Amino acid sequence: MEAYKLKATIMDEAAMKRAATRIAHEILEKNEGSRSIALVGIVTRGVPFADLLAGEIEKIEGTRPPIGTLDISFYRDDFMRNIAPVLHATNIPFDIEGRDVVLVDDVLYTGRTIRAALDALMDYGRPKTVQLAVMIDRGHRELPIRADYVGKNVPSSRDEDVRMQIVPNDEENVVEIWEKIQDEGGER
Repeated sequence: MEAYKLKATIMDEAAMKRAATRIAHEILEKNEGSRSIALVGIVTRGVPFADLLAGEIEKIEGTRPPIGTLDISFYRDDFMRNIAPVLHATNIPFDIEGRDVVLVDDVLYTGRTIRAALDALMDYGRPKTVQLAVMIDRGHRELPIRADYVGKNVPSSRDEDVRMQIVPNDEENVVEIWEKIQDEGGER
């Protein structure tokens, strides 16, 4: 297992809140209000981020959009490599047919998580549109996927790990860059 050390904190709680407020405004502007939108958080940190966005939308519009949770464990292209995947419940307590669904995740990297989420979402119906909101876009895409709403673009190397922590999953709201620790032989 690779070891990492903290390199930098790139967003604190206040910066994350400002980004969430801006993204909420952008979602409302693009969709001409909140009447047709629903948020679906990708397990695990996309779920509390979706809840944060729903709260911001409610402050602006006066109505809270419905929120669902999506577990993509069985849809990942590396599923067979993972000996004991951690399974979570998918809970989409509304009909997605004809809705503008905003998929919500923490960090966009290769695009493989989003591809899996799109496959999983389509098992629940056919939305009018599917949009993507992420707190961090770190680049290095392997698939032609881009976010519609981004809290912050963070250029990073493949030897770094960009991590979002968010309450209640974590003890604080923060985004950090972690770098691999070099071993004695100079290998990463």
